[in-house]
Amino acid sequence: MKKNNLLGECIAEVFGTFILILLGDGVVANVGLAPRLAAPAYNWNTITIGWAFAVIVAVYVVGGVSGAHINPAVTLALAVKRGFAWSKVFPYILAQMIGAFLGALGVYLVYLDGLVAAGMPNVWCTGAGSVFGASFWGGAGAASAGAYTLAIACIAEILGTAVLLWGVLASGDTKNLGVGANLGPFVVGFTVLAVGMSLGGPSGYSINPARDLAPRIFGALVGTKGLFDGIYWLLAPVIAPLIGGVIGVFTYDWFVTANLPE
Repeated sequence: MKKNNLLGECIAEVFGTFILILLGDGVVANVGLAPRLAAPAYNWNTITIGWAFAVIVAVYVVGGVSGAHINPAVTLALAVKRGFAWSKVFPYILAQMIGAFLGALGVYLVYLDGLVAAGMPNVWCTGAGSVFGASFWGGAGAASAGAYTLAIACIAEILGTAVLLWGVLASGDTKNLGVGANLGPFVVGFTVLAVGMSLGGPSGYSINPARDLAPRIFGALVGTKGLFDGIYWLLAPVIAPLIGGVIGVFTYDWFVTANLPE
């Protein structure tokens, strides 16, 4: 049996994060640009389901090589509280950023005609200007909802990422209920689905710094406007998930691990 090495693990993280963004941003582009459906077919549920299955596919493809972190918040949390080697943290995060950037390139190539026709809208990342911005910044007929503040968006990202870590940790915890028949990736994917449907409103649920930042950089390079206006791009989708991931791993141990049978 071939022993995994850091280079192989990083290649897997590149590939896994590429799949995540190719399918995740792909569903945003598909629904937002509606190339096969009438515009009213745009649906938040479609986006959340698409992202959930993007996670499931990515984890199944590369999980056996790298553990399929495909998320700096997961990598950092596992280093803080699960013994993941600190020497691997930066290489993993760099690999995740590269994979996410390449995934955005893939979406660009697939939807180029539609993106150009629409003026290169933001299908890349969360926040102001995204094609589904009306869903979480207050859409037509929902003026009373108003725009969520940056502070509230950060709280949503912290809690959403904590929930993600609870799902990730539970899926691999043999002392807990345990996941049989190799169904762990579905638990993680359904956790992402739950976060998107229940907590995704204020921020668009990045819950993954690489998922948001690398496609944001790509989007800016291909002409999408306003992606780096203000400080939102750094705080809510990047810093807050890192904090939320660490909170998630600590709270799982406090409230669950400490009370599991030996």
